[in-house]
Amino acid sequence: MKPEELREMSDEQLEMTLRETVKNLFHLRFQSATDRLETPSEIQKAKRDVARIKTIMLERKRGVRGQKPTQAS
Repeated sequence: MKPEELREMSDEQLEMTLRETVKNLFHLRFQSATDRLETPSEIQKAKRDVARIKTIMLERKRGVRGQKPTQAS
């Protein structure tokens, strides 16, 4: 998912999406361990989605909400 799509979701929707993505990641890892995974890149995509969701949740908790970081001089 794209970050813009995730930022438009409510907190409850983000939590539900995170749970679903983690569950999907578990199933992908299980398939990989049993040599049934057809596309190994799906694991990497799921990991990135989990990281994106967690980042957006942390931004909301801190009150950042998608602002670009400023560089320190």
